[in-house]
Amino acid sequence: MGTTVLAIGTRKGLWLATSTDRTTWQLSPPHFLMDEVPAVAVDTRGGRTRVLLGVRSEHWGPTVRHSDDLGATWSEPEQGAIRFGPDDGAALERVWQLQPDHEDRPGVVWAGCEPISVWRSTDHGEHFELVRGLWDHPHREHWGAGYGGAAAHTVLPSPVDDTVHVAMSTGGVYRSDDAGATWRPRNQGISAYFVPGPAPEYGQCVHKVARDAGDPRRLYAQNHHGVYRSDDSGDTWTSIADGLPADFGFVVLAHPRTAGTLWVVPLVADGERVPPGARLAVHRSTDAGRTWTALTDGLPERCFNAVLRDAACVDTDDPAGVYLGTRGGDVYASSGDGFVTVADGLPDVLSLRAGVVGP
Repeated sequence: MGTTVLAIGTRKGLWLATSTDRTTWQLSPPHFLMDEVPAVAVDTRGGRTRVLLGVRSEHWGPTVRHSDDLGATWSEPEQGAIRFGPDDGAALERVWQLQPDHEDRPGVVWAGCEPISVWRSTDHGEHFELVRGLWDHPHREHWGAGYGGAAAHTVLPSPVDDTVHVAMSTGGVYRSDDAGATWRPRNQGISAYFVPGPAPEYGQCVHKVARDAGDPRRLYAQNHHGVYRSDDSGDTWTSIADGLPADFGFVVLAHPRTAGTLWVVPLVADGERVPPGARLAVHRSTDAGRTWTALTDGLPERCFNAVLRDAACVDTDDPAGVYLGTRGGDVYASSGDGFVTVADGLPDVLSLRAGVVGP
């Protein structure tokens, strides 16, 4: 086992935590203190380690920065990594998602942004081009803003073909079968209870989507009310919320290697958005959502803080590690059934990503 690097993006800066056993952790000084870090990625493809950040300064605005030396130095293109053109009628508000593609596409990194847009880089995240098939989609004018803003917050490229899934607030799930050239909504079976009449083709408030390790056509979704599984690449969705204490939440994670294993973090819905009974718990399924087990060991017995959609992640080690950070600034790690504290008292945690470096 090598060294685990956990990038912690918060409302006021970035911290990097490292561990050789995922039990004891060393925390770096803050980077970009007072800047919002809503998106992080740890890209370990090709034998390199690149930390990518979506950073937003109240003074300088949003950008993408990267470091190839675990935060000793940071770089960004002089004109910015992501820029709308003069005819697009938009300006970048925030980078919500940075997603390295798979090993056989080593230079490709995807970005999901606000306003709702998806971008693609072929140079390891230094420069991005707008995915025009989604930006020019006739549905775009009808996509609304969720509570946090109008953003493409999930980008999932397939490991086996040119399929890409995107989830957005509030448009739901869209799929491209041609690497982003064309897109179609894929929300059949997902609730949109806030819309009168029959469930619409699009407009669902999907909070996060994850892809199963065993079958790339199997997806899991945490919705604004509802937890779902699709076995046909999003064509249809069925509820897997039975057995959970609440069907609201922001997080869904899938195991990087084991089929049918996933995690969610339920919250009491809408007006409260706190853990049920004020008891923070991660719920795990090992049978694709048919049954659930609550994991609470090492987590606070009394907690009124939510875990946001990207404030949770898994690593690729064996056994896989699970990480979550709260809006109260506490970060937890687990490589089994129990959790240890990585950090506490940080600003509001917005994003977490882990990578394993070294032999």
